[in-house]
Amino acid sequence: MAEVNLSSEQLEKLKAAMARAKGLSPQTAGQAAALQQPAAREAKGPEPAAETAVTVETRKPPIDPKLAEGTYLRIGEDEMAAWLYLAPPAEGQVYAKRDLENYLELHGVVKGYHSSNLSAMIKKKVYDREILVARGAEKKPGTDGYFEYLFAPEEHAGPKVNEDGSVDYSSMSALQNVHKGDKVAIYHYAVQGEDGYTVLGGEMKADPVRDLPPMRGKGITRENGVYYAQSDGKIEVKDGKIDIQNVHEIMGDVDAIIGKIEFFGDVIINGNVEGGIVIRAGRNIEVHGTTGAASLFAGGDVMLTRGIQGGGKISARGNVFAEFIENTTVDAGGLVQANVILNAKVTAKNQVIATGRRGAIIGGYAHALKSIEVLTAGNDVELKTVLHCGYEPGSFDKLLEARRKETEIREKLSKLVDTMTEALREKRMRGAATSRNTEASLLEWNHLKDEYFAELDKVGKEREELETTMEEGRDSYIKVDGNIYRNVVIGINAEQMTLDRSTSFMKYAADKGIIEGTVIVHN
Repeated sequence: MAEVNLSSEQLEKLKAAMARAKGLSPQTAGQAAALQQPAAREAKGPEPAAETAVTVETRKPPIDPKLAEGTYLRIGEDEMAAWLYLAPPAEGQVYAKRDLENYLELHGVVKGYHSSNLSAMIKKKVYDREILVARGAEKKPGTDGYFEYLFAPEEHAGPKVNEDGSVDYSSMSALQNVHKGDKVAIYHYAVQGEDGYTVLGGEMKADPVRDLPPMRGKGITRENGVYYAQSDGKIEVKDGKIDIQNVHEIMGDVDAIIGKIEFFGDVIINGNVEGGIVIRAGRNIEVHGTTGAASLFAGGDVMLTRGIQGGGKISARGNVFAEFIENTTVDAGGLVQANVILNAKVTAKNQVIATGRRGAIIGGYAHALKSIEVLTAGNDVELKTVLHCGYEPGSFDKLLEARRKETEIREKLSKLVDTMTEALREKRMRGAATSRNTEASLLEWNHLKDEYFAELDKVGKEREELETTMEEGRDSYIKVDGNIYRNVVIGINAEQMTLDRSTSFMKYAADKGIIEGTVIVHN
């Protein structure tokens, strides 16, 4: 390896190039350069033509190639590319590739050389035009680790709506079945990104990536990032965890002989459910036959493909879907959707929707916090039908009472704390001479304080629930996209009105305590 001596002029140029490459001032670079010795560099042979940039890692100190006057280097504002304008050499002078590389280095371009273009400029004598001679590399993002589910992890959908507008309630299913040994998920490990750089040697670090912890759940086992079912059952994802639960399935009818059914998972009945039967499920209830005056309690959804009638009761934390609901009390934490709701008392935390061939609510009472949407409300014999959405009429009074109680308890608690503080101050002053009455009072007051805090917490939660309910019901509405008959009662929040004539295609909402109806226009 040859050693090269630099002139004072060349050394100054080298200092300036190093300063630009490292982001230092020329003065700082000069101090650093004084501590370094010139390094040697092996001569490079001819390089094959290629369209990809080659990063140069180490080079010997550049030598001023004395390129012809008019030669210049242009560096992009983002320092991601450099172009060389090469003036023709003097007569009898020949450029070498190393001359161009030295010129780039002297101007601070130290990475991403476009070797094929540099070689072409020498071989083909490309002069008097800008040629790309260096290009930086953008950083490449990595990929966080993720789970690939080999089943549909979303919650089961409601009934299928056909093209003719009818609703196929028999299409509902709460099940995604797996068998023992089935592959249910694959974990894909994180892939690190690649750092980028500029032609001046600046670095651009790729953002860090992360791996997820192993998946937790019930009924699964893991082998090298692949998850398998340990048993037959229903599979779903809850809070990022795979859950495989057993399903209690009855192939026939449920009558008085079977009686009461209680199961922590899903209950599926492929026959009819007679009146008087009680079914309690920790998750979903699915009945594919008719349902009489039964009582159904579900921690999830209730799906009745052929409806319920005869004075039954449904209580679900989730949604209720049914072909029809007749003379039945329904309380749902989500929505209630049916083709016909007849003389029933229906309450839903979200919506009540009557859709299908008839899409009717006739008679009874239907309440939803957010909205009620039907095709037909009431009937031509003017059966009284009450549709109400928003917060219940008495909710505002309950909210005022809760706020009053909360204020009263806080005042009592404040006085009690002042009394206890004074007694404790006396106890610190008297020490062992504190009277028994004071000690007994402090003990009693401490218990009373705990009772006040418990009562305050209870009233506070009640107040928050009422405030949340009233806020969610603020923009509630009732939409009748068809006929609405006389004697239908429209109620929104604390307001209500009874229709004195039949009409159609109306949407009702409350504005500043007044119910206003607007006509639904279809294009």
